[in-house]
Amino acid sequence: MQQDQPIIDVDNLTTAFGTHVVHKDLNLKIFPKEILSLVGGSGSGKTTLLRQILGLDRPRAGVVSVFGRPVHDYVGAERIALTRRWGMLFQAGALFSALPVFDNIALPLREMHHLPEDLIREVVLMRLSWMGMTARDAALMPSDLSGGMIKRVALARALALDPELLFLDEPTAGLDPQRSDEFCELIRALHRELGFTVVMVTHDLDTIAALSTRVAVLAEKKVLVEGTLEEVMKVKHPFLDAFFHGERAVRAFGVANPKEAKNGKS
Repeated sequence: MQQDQPIIDVDNLTTAFGTHVVHKDLNLKIFPKEILSLVGGSGSGKTTLLRQILGLDRPRAGVVSVFGRPVHDYVGAERIALTRRWGMLFQAGALFSALPVFDNIALPLREMHHLPEDLIREVVLMRLSWMGMTARDAALMPSDLSGGMIKRVALARALALDPELLFLDEPTAGLDPQRSDEFCELIRALHRELGFTVVMVTHDLDTIAALSTRVAVLAEKKVLVEGTLEEVMKVKHPFLDAFFHGERAVRAFGVANPKEAKNGKS
């Protein structure tokens, strides 16, 4: 259920690079404990919007607020404290190839500078256990890991600091259907248990149907429509028709409605 106060509030955002306008008067609210999927065509500005929310880029106009304050108002120690309240899962995992699994997950904990190693070890092994992995896996190098294990280690690192916000960039990209379903179930279980808020960029229909509380569709330089998957699919628009009712949906689910497929209907 949505709360009165959004955890992220994007207000009249305009993003431009030179003369190229990516977003124009874009508005979006993301509420605590929901899983919001950002979808849109190539060049619609999904990743750019994530960068704005993270404060990595400054908008030409408008304000992005996180935890009730404009994200660019966080500076110095407050900015460091803010980054500890969110975690990021990159599309390819972005593990450090020269570090073993243990040190990859421990990195954000060690960056805090004041945690003892025995506590870091306890936290790392706990995060690995959440992923269905063991202490033996902690010694592996990224080159020893399968694609699914890389995703799990990257998720463990993203959750190392118990974030309130989790950003997912194409979380199931590169996984086969079985591993994709397993990873979605893992995210769903952790979300249910830990109660963090998820902002997810994905184009995968199965992932959208499996995880989304709400969907926000980026098109025409704005959030064209937002709501539950069922609500979004009722809106008539060329992009929505092609994305949610086209051949991809039929190939993915055998029907043109992803929710029907998830419910076992034909």
